[in-house]
Amino acid sequence: MRFVDLLKSTVLLSLVSASLLAVVTVVTANLADDPQLVLLATGWWVLSGATGAWMGRRLEPTEAVAAALRDAKTTSTLPEMRQGRMLLNRLWPLIVATVMASAAAVFWPQVAGIGAGFCVIWSLSWRHQEAAVTAIEERDGVTFFVASTSAFGAVKLVRTPGLRREVPQGAI
Repeated sequence: MRFVDLLKSTVLLSLVSASLLAVVTVVTANLADDPQLVLLATGWWVLSGATGAWMGRRLEPTEAVAAALRDAKTTSTLPEMRQGRMLLNRLWPLIVATVMASAAAVFWPQVAGIGAGFCVIWSLSWRHQEAAVTAIEERDGVTFFVASTSAFGAVKLVRTPGLRREVPQGAI
């Protein structure tokens, strides 16, 4: 799986998780007849959105992404391409947290609301990482792929030759 695809999927699935948890919060608060919880959760979500937008304002890769790119091993062959398995291997904490927060919302509706806010922060703070990696790939003429590793270890990347983009002088 390409690294940029993993980054896009992380942002998208974090937003899906936030939306699901928000719906669970509203439904469980409605069942518990607690309109104040929805207002407080909405305030938390707005604050989370502002925090995530502020954290994700950088256009360059974060230190963790830069370290993964820097430590990527060069190879001339493509790694195995099992996107579904790779997504599950890398994003299982998000899935588990979403399921657990949804289950806990049956007894404590505020748990899902708080979890939705953190998913919003996560997705908005990572929204520019894919573009930063794409710019590096185009500049260096390489493509970064996610290598198969343990589900509990850090992401390891593989660098393969790609297509370099030449920009004529004066075009920028």
